[in-house]
Amino acid sequence: MASLKEIDTRIKSTKKMKQITKAMNMVSSSKLRRAEKNTKQFRPYMEKMQDAITAVAGANKHTHHPMLKQREVKKSGYLVITSDKGLAGAYNANVLKRLLKDIEQKHNSKDEYTILVLGQVGVDFLKNKGYDIKESLVDVPDQPSFKEIQAIAKKAIDLYSDEEVDEVKIYFSHFVSVLEHKPSMKTVLPLSPEDSSLGHGQMSSYEFEPDKESILSVILPQYVESLIYGTILDAKASEHATRMTAMKNASDNATELIDDLSLEYNRARQAAITQQITEIVGGSAALE
Repeated sequence: MASLKEIDTRIKSTKKMKQITKAMNMVSSSKLRRAEKNTKQFRPYMEKMQDAITAVAGANKHTHHPMLKQREVKKSGYLVITSDKGLAGAYNANVLKRLLKDIEQKHNSKDEYTILVLGQVGVDFLKNKGYDIKESLVDVPDQPSFKEIQAIAKKAIDLYSDEEVDEVKIYFSHFVSVLEHKPSMKTVLPLSPEDSSLGHGQMSSYEFEPDKESILSVILPQYVESLIYGTILDAKASEHATRMTAMKNASDNATELIDDLSLEYNRARQAAITQQITEIVGGSAALE
């Protein structure tokens, strides 16, 4: 049995750890509310973009824009969204596990795919596994602005436009609710017919200048950048929710550990007191 001093030290250190995890839980809860707000505020913009795409691409059935054309997939591009920090439960592990599973099933050579990574955890993990990273973005703010992630989004689009890759897929954790997060994969390039007809066509009666092909060449890259940005906002909400849940579980576990240690401490103290009384009685009896 551990000594009273050792048990008391463990109780004090566990209480300090509980204070830290409880504070992190509250911080993550605040960040989650802001992330959900950002996602809701971004939604109207995406809906208007989808209306414009539906009006232009939907009416122009014979468009030859490369972002709307399916081509033989000789090389894939993967954009992986992870966090810059740990203590987020299985948030990063689930996304990376799905990525590696798909790579293992679909590819026989490293020349058949390119990886772009957002988040330090993903960069470190993939480098340690021996994977080559084409582009990375770390130190992403908890509430990223469009400008801050535009560079890596544009890089993914350029890889497709320059025909270095024939498809671009995003691997991320989809936020369903505070307690539910799904490791997901989304194909952003080429845009499927469904992607180009998600809007309501409310702009179909508009006249477009100079012509629809010219407008598509400008608006489609912006639309794909918006898809990527919206996915990152979704992943950030999932990250904050996962970290909040992980810190709450850690705080609950710390409470249970403190209770167990307190019980052990009281038993050890009672045993010590009983031992002292026994020694006093024994000594007194020996003097008689």
